[in-house]
Amino acid sequence: MGNSGMRVEHDSMGPVEVPAKALYGAQTQRAVNHFRISGRPMPAAFVQALGHVKAACAQANRDLGLLSDEMADAIIVAADAVSRGEHAEQFPVDVFQTGSGTSSNMNANEVIATLASRHLGTLVHPNDHVNLGQSSNDVIPTALHVAAALALRQRLIPAVLELAECIDRRAADFSGLVKTGRTHLMDAMPVRLDQELGAWAQQMRYGAERLEDGFPRLVELAIGGTAVGTGVNAHPELGDRVARILSRRTGVVFVTKPSRFEGLAAQDTAVETSGQLKTLAVSLMKICNDLRWMNSGPLAGLGEIRLPALQPGSSIMPGKVNPVVPEAVAMICARVMGNDVTIGIAGQSGNFQLNVMLPLIAHDLLESIELLYRGVVLLREKAVEGLMVDESRLRAALERNPILVTALNPVIGYEQGAAIAKRAYGEGRPVLAVALEMTGLDEATLRRLLDPMRLTGIAEEDSGRKT
Repeated sequence: MGNSGMRVEHDSMGPVEVPAKALYGAQTQRAVNHFRISGRPMPAAFVQALGHVKAACAQANRDLGLLSDEMADAIIVAADAVSRGEHAEQFPVDVFQTGSGTSSNMNANEVIATLASRHLGTLVHPNDHVNLGQSSNDVIPTALHVAAALALRQRLIPAVLELAECIDRRAADFSGLVKTGRTHLMDAMPVRLDQELGAWAQQMRYGAERLEDGFPRLVELAIGGTAVGTGVNAHPELGDRVARILSRRTGVVFVTKPSRFEGLAAQDTAVETSGQLKTLAVSLMKICNDLRWMNSGPLAGLGEIRLPALQPGSSIMPGKVNPVVPEAVAMICARVMGNDVTIGIAGQSGNFQLNVMLPLIAHDLLESIELLYRGVVLLREKAVEGLMVDESRLRAALERNPILVTALNPVIGYEQGAAIAKRAYGEGRPVLAVALEMTGLDEATLRRLLDPMRLTGIAEEDSGRKT
């Protein structure tokens, strides 16, 4: 025993002082000592995926006769605890570490070996037993894929689809309400509110579809490739067995990479997934900006909708309430877009047989997934579900909209229509009144041609619904 509260551990480089109560050993402590950079450890989802991978490897090695039943069972019990998120404080290695993630792999090996040794009552070695048939070079990419696949399938994709369904329900609540459409932020032809919200819902459904489209590549695992893809020191069946075991453990069907060399040398699938997350972030930011504009005012802005009032909006202006949820989600989207740039740079950062920014890719990809999940849930619960519409505001703006004259173009021509619109703008009068004076069309014909509901694609016989 060295300093108070410390113990001495050894690795191939010699002795290292480690906190007496730590479950990890010398290699983890070296990483803690060397990489005091961000104070941000690897994401919990990644550590839990490491637990799944280590348990699956132990089971596969037992089934292949390479580990005794007792040894394998002890490792599985310990790895299961890690996969459940237990002992999270025992994974302190900074995200900015060795590019292969060796420090995080050894962190898992050492913690699991300590727990397994206690369970078994005899020494379980972190390299010889827990890491049997593995290398950091195939374990870390495998854990990255497992963690991302689970986070997408169990959290983000269901949340995105639930938001789409929520938007659809609210669109149905507002069916029949017509408003002024806008292009270039300027008044345009009318649209129904359910059409406008329906576009948002479709964006979300496409976002989920894009993530699903990449799933066949995300569930491919590099495990079994070991150091450079050749599988040195691993049983030839290890990778396939681990993939099947992980499938049973998680409910997500995993397979091995058709080329384990590609699985180690490149992280194109992570880059692809990040790009899909960025697209989802772009969609969400568009929706958030629409909500903010529609909610603007309440007097000097558009004031078409009212978002739920959640908190005071100003430390100096009493009574001010801001669209805080769309603002927070927009910031999430900005972060995800930034992460995508980082992941793109990291994805091409390696030479020959190994990418050497694996921890950074894992950290930022999982952060993007988790942030988007939380943002999607927040937007649904705190904005969309409680959104209210000011029907009188919609109606008043629609009645004053000279762009309605567009509907008369086939009858009176573009030039006369432009003159009517210009006069209506200048005099602040409805198009109908000006058109009555400037065309030979009777009021009944004009009302039919200028009916806003009809102009949104509803058949004339249905145009008696609320406008």
